[in-house]
Amino acid sequence: MQKITPFLWFNDQAEEAAHYYCGIFDNAQMGRVSRYGKSGPGKEGSAFTASFILEGVEFTALNGGPHFQFTEAVSFVVHCESQEEIDRYWNQLTADGGKESQCGWLKDKFGLSWQIIPTALPRLLQDADPEKAGRVMKAMMPMKKIDLAVLQHAYEGR
Repeated sequence: MQKITPFLWFNDQAEEAAHYYCGIFDNAQMGRVSRYGKSGPGKEGSAFTASFILEGVEFTALNGGPHFQFTEAVSFVVHCESQEEIDRYWNQLTADGGKESQCGWLKDKFGLSWQIIPTALPRLLQDADPEKAGRVMKAMMPMKKIDLAVLQHAYEGR
């Protein structure tokens, strides 16, 4: 059992969201869905919580009502090895009402924030040569979805 579990508050889409996320990530699995009984507070038979595992991390989704919304103050980073992987996650997580943001950030259709980031980015941004790192930062700032080739060209001064 993992020590810390991300717990996501949804209005009434916890089970839908769990299935949605499991459909995006290859290494994913649905867990247990608990349902409200006669005593509520949700509609009897509707999902109370839904657990799911993405890439070895267990999450719990709760149908808690409209009291709280997601903000960019919390996001999940998806580390990507290639542009193909960046494109796949970006396209899937912005589909059906998701919204692009800046520098690899997006919100999915439920309003949850994600960062779709190439694993090479920290190396490029933290290079010992401040000119190289600066060119990468300058190239990245206007991007929505990260373009790894553009960052690599900036790094190389092309």
